[in-house]
Amino acid sequence: MRAKVVATAAVLGLLLIIAGCGTSEPAEAPVNADDVMFVQMMVQHHRQGIEIAKVGTARAAKQEIKTLTAAIESTQQNEVEMMLRWLHSWDQPLTAPSAGHDHHGGMSETDVKQIQALKKSKAFERDLLNLLIAHQDDAVQMAGMEVYNGANPAVKEWAKQVQASRKGQIDMMTEWLKG
Repeated sequence: MRAKVVATAAVLGLLLIIAGCGTSEPAEAPVNADDVMFVQMMVQHHRQGIEIAKVGTARAAKQEIKTLTAAIESTQQNEVEMMLRWLHSWDQPLTAPSAGHDHHGGMSETDVKQIQALKKSKAFERDLLNLLIAHQDDAVQMAGMEVYNGANPAVKEWAKQVQASRKGQIDMMTEWLKG
């Protein structure tokens, strides 16, 4: 009887070892070319947004606009850091190829000249809001392409958050322009 118990224990032990050998670290979430391109493009897009927001924080007279631009600057800086971590973890370049925008519909970047003109604008708050609305709308469109074409669940979920938050900002700024 004792031999049977020892044999059974040995078999159970062996089964546990074999079962343990089959486990490995969970598979990494999938990443496709659309995920990489979206993140690369959004890093640059966010950096432009940060520059616009800095101008807004420095020059806006209305407190609600200063609050919004400060929030945009802070949020987008944190998001840039998150996106750079993603690119590093995927072993991908931090910037898209120069023709990268063509692959995603040729979406234009906010021109440096537009930001320089904003700094000198006589109708600063109106021009700032219009520039931010257009800029944030570009983010909504880019995020929509990621939601549709991306593979990485975390990036797609963040793209949905970008869509919602930027639409909310656009709606708020549009109301401010009416008022």
